[in-house]
Amino acid sequence: MTHDDPALRPEFAPAPPERPAWPAIAKAMRGRCPSCGEGAIYDSYLKLTPSCPSCGEDLSHARADDGPAYLSILVTAKVMGTLMLLTYETWQPPAAVLAVTFSIGVVAMALYLLPRFKGMILGIQWAKRMHGF
Repeated sequence: MTHDDPALRPEFAPAPPERPAWPAIAKAMRGRCPSCGEGAIYDSYLKLTPSCPSCGEDLSHARADDGPAYLSILVTAKVMGTLMLLTYETWQPPAAVLAVTFSIGVVAMALYLLPRFKGMILGIQWAKRMHGF
């Protein structure tokens, strides 16, 4: 074989097998490894484990950055803003009651969604072989 052999050129190298995205996303959103679905992906609230304790999949390459926070804010603001408007128009509670109630709700919803959106981004990255996966 010579260096001009098309089989040796990188553009003709066989692609790695595709990974199904939706099952990986669903597993990671539940806080489980996108590969096996068994091991936990978090050491603590948002700290990723370096590798899956069950199958050994390397998770150290995952980079969610600001994506989960942005998505959490976007969804929380849309849902809670709409509910706040409907609540005010329907029952017209005092402003202090509305502010305290929805402040607690917004914080709780955002904190609930944050690890799920981080898992979603991790699942997408794993399925699409991004960042060294």
